[in-house]
Amino acid sequence: MTERTPLLHYRLSTSVNESELRAPPAGQAPEQHPGSPRRRSGQQRQPKKLSVFFGVVIPTLLSMFSVVLFLRIGFVVGHSGLYQAIAMFLVAYFIICMTVLSVCAISTNGALDAGGAYYMISRALGPEFGGSIGIMFFLANVCGSALYVLGLVEAIVTTFGVPEDGTLATSPYQVLPSGYWWSLLYGTGVALLCLLVCLVGAHIYAKATFLIFVVVMFVLGTIFVSFFAVHPRTIVLPRPASFNPTPNGTGPSFPNTANFTGFKLDTLLGNLWAKYTEDYTTGNMMTFTTVFAVMFNGCTGIMAGSNMSGDLKNPSYSIPRGTITAVIFTFIIYNLLCVLVACSCDRILLQRDYSFLRDINIWNPFVTIGVYSSTLSAAMSNLIGASRILYALARDDLFGKVLSPAKKTSHSGNPWVSVLISWFLVQLVLFSGKLNTIASIVTIFFLLVYAAVDLACLALEWASAPNFRPTFRYFTWHTCVLGIIGCAVMMFLINAIYASASIAFMLLLLLLIHYLSPTSSWGYISQALIFHQVRKYLLMLDVRKDHVKFWRPQVLLMVSNPRSSVGLITFINDIKKSGLYVLGHVQLGDLNTLPSDPLQSQYDSWLSLVDHLNIKAFVNLTLADSVRHGVQHLLFISGLGGMRPNTLVLGFYDDGLPKDKLIDPSLSTSQSADPPGPGQELEQPPLFHFASLRGSSDRPDFGEFGDGKVLGPQEYVAIIADAMKMLKNVVLARHFNNFDRAQALAPPSSSPGKGAVYVDVWPVNLLRPDSCSYVDTCSLFLLQLACILNMVRAWRKATLRLFLCVEQGRSVRGSEEKLGQLLKELRIKAQIHTVPWDQQVALHWQRQNDWGKKQRSQSPDGGTEEKRADEEEENEDDYVNSFPSNATRLSDDYLSAVNQLILDQARPPPAVRFLYLPRPPADTRRYSAYLRQLELLTQDLGPTLLIHGVTPVITTDL
Repeated sequence: MTERTPLLHYRLSTSVNESELRAPPAGQAPEQHPGSPRRRSGQQRQPKKLSVFFGVVIPTLLSMFSVVLFLRIGFVVGHSGLYQAIAMFLVAYFIICMTVLSVCAISTNGALDAGGAYYMISRALGPEFGGSIGIMFFLANVCGSALYVLGLVEAIVTTFGVPEDGTLATSPYQVLPSGYWWSLLYGTGVALLCLLVCLVGAHIYAKATFLIFVVVMFVLGTIFVSFFAVHPRTIVLPRPASFNPTPNGTGPSFPNTANFTGFKLDTLLGNLWAKYTEDYTTGNMMTFTTVFAVMFNGCTGIMAGSNMSGDLKNPSYSIPRGTITAVIFTFIIYNLLCVLVACSCDRILLQRDYSFLRDINIWNPFVTIGVYSSTLSAAMSNLIGASRILYALARDDLFGKVLSPAKKTSHSGNPWVSVLISWFLVQLVLFSGKLNTIASIVTIFFLLVYAAVDLACLALEWASAPNFRPTFRYFTWHTCVLGIIGCAVMMFLINAIYASASIAFMLLLLLLIHYLSPTSSWGYISQALIFHQVRKYLLMLDVRKDHVKFWRPQVLLMVSNPRSSVGLITFINDIKKSGLYVLGHVQLGDLNTLPSDPLQSQYDSWLSLVDHLNIKAFVNLTLADSVRHGVQHLLFISGLGGMRPNTLVLGFYDDGLPKDKLIDPSLSTSQSADPPGPGQELEQPPLFHFASLRGSSDRPDFGEFGDGKVLGPQEYVAIIADAMKMLKNVVLARHFNNFDRAQALAPPSSSPGKGAVYVDVWPVNLLRPDSCSYVDTCSLFLLQLACILNMVRAWRKATLRLFLCVEQGRSVRGSEEKLGQLLKELRIKAQIHTVPWDQQVALHWQRQNDWGKKQRSQSPDGGTEEKRADEEEENEDDYVNSFPSNATRLSDDYLSAVNQLILDQARPPPAVRFLYLPRPPADTRRYSAYLRQLELLTQDLGPTLLIHGVTPVITTDL
């Protein structure tokens, strides 16, 4: 009997013959890939003609059988015993069946283009997952092709090669020289043969598929017949790889022969239980884990049929039935072989000769032919699959110009550049010759692909998208989860280190594609999942359970033109404290007079603005006949469920000259200085599509709109009043045109405060000097917003300065202690500065009232009409003063004096000020005077927020 080295050290490589992207059959061009243009050649217009059997069953069977069928059945039964072998197949097939269900579900949910697992994953999970898995899938096929080439070379050298150890050849057929370089030469020749087949066209391999299938099935039939037809015999065992006899013969002894007993009960009883020993080819001790990993390699190949969907008559019918049929058939065959082997072969034969099926066959060359044909088929299919994956990746432009050469095809549509690149990488892998190491990585890569398919199906199921309605319904999210867990467990059973490294490599590719690849039009499953979860949690967010302890600002910032509002937009982003932030915009117009909604074309520019400024905000645009009505619309409808704006922020109404802050020379000098050349305008970001600022007549935030209408002071104050009626807090922002946070937070170190940054808070109604309450709702709202700003990372180094206004003659120390105690209870850290009300300022307001009364009493026309007017005015004052936070009539001198008082306390100047905003007067005729008072109060103060709070926002409770 010929002495042989057991075929292949590639126990772990036996299933990586699977090419998830098999070559198209004859008559079908191979270039139909994801992302390809809709160009169709004459061949591509031919009708799909493959049936279930030829299109799905045969490719799947060839992928799943491979050489495991001929070389590793005895290995599994010999080490683990019949019971554990059957249990292993049950567990392995349970894992792959879960993935089969996911494959069937995805493949029956609409048209499945070429690209196999890469196409399914990328179109379901997005380009990041698809691209990263696609690259790993490509590398797995390249390495798999190289492994099968090396396996075929080893099989040839074992049969026809001269022994390397110098011993005499035991067979007249052993004539080929052996050694590393000779094996590399043989491998190169086999790889060139595969290359020629792939270059001529995938249809050649497709025509040979059925012939290879017939050969494999015939050899399998002879194996089954041999168990019954061959008489018991003694078989010479191969010499172990670790065998090194000593000169005196005292080394370890190994049996030289083993028996094929035929069907005997004693043989079966001896093979029922596990008996793990050393692997005679490597000298490593076998365990349940290692044997299971080797056996599992013969159970893969399940997606070979689904990748033929572009060539099937009815993919949604063929893929589920063909794949499941192939899986059931291979499961039965493997288990039958296990039983037959356990009943007829000694355990020594099973453990010491992995190619024993050749020795017990009715004609020994049958098994050799089966091994050669299946291995060569696997090598070619992996090479074809790798080239098709690379071609699909190149067509999708996920890696830019790096893979652009791989897009080239021949006149018949064969991606010959992709084939050459794949063959070149296969040739590089051939130099390594490290079969076991590479095989482990390849198997883990394939398992990652299977897990990703399960994840894609799980994501589609959990997203509950209406368009996910596959005709194959025999799956649930439970089967997807079980498939993912099973694949993950198998990965770490095979090799925990390689599994961890593969996952890390996949995540690295995912991040690279996420940040470097262009946006795709495939749709992102993450968006569907986020929508599903957000809707669920929004329904759970019950406004009736709101509590002041968990209050946070939810801001609606009204913006007329973002070009002049960049500073304010970025500042408000700092005080939202993880709350809702909405950028609102009102465009004047009437939809009845317009052909379409003019706002739809503006959303991209606003969303690009959000990305450009790196803020976390939503955008809400509305069309209205007036700004006031538009703001009312937004206050009513902005937000959803428990997430609705509770604070309205407006830019101040003044005559400040707006400045365009979106033209940044650091971004593009040519865009702001040089006129754009041909095509340059198309390259400008959408955020530059806002209307330009035309002059000083444009208000910073509520200025001239597209149709030329201007927001008046009366309407501006009415907006403030409307918001307060709707129980919204109101913030007016002034002097933010030139605000820059970086500059505001980095004052000169030579300042009196030694470079410190301050935020000033004046929690008193400066327009009502008679009001001394620091604990009303509005004052506490000021303190809360200032504290929130101080909690932001960029503003943590800022110091809050709280100014306590006191009158002469009152206890300054008592008021300061009272305010300090309040701040302590509210957990607010701030410096308290006492500011005495200037006696002249206070008396000035009193003198203005006395002067008004005196003027009325000394009037020469003090007749009936004047008395009636005085009575009306008194009634009006009573009505107006019924609002405790309302402003009263004040002279310009008083307001200028208060303004100067605020300026005098600003040493060093603060980055921003928080002032008390009184309620607008109830009499709409006084709106202009009210706005005039605010303008004088905040004149030349720098960035200032006028704030009015209407709801409690602070609590001292735990």
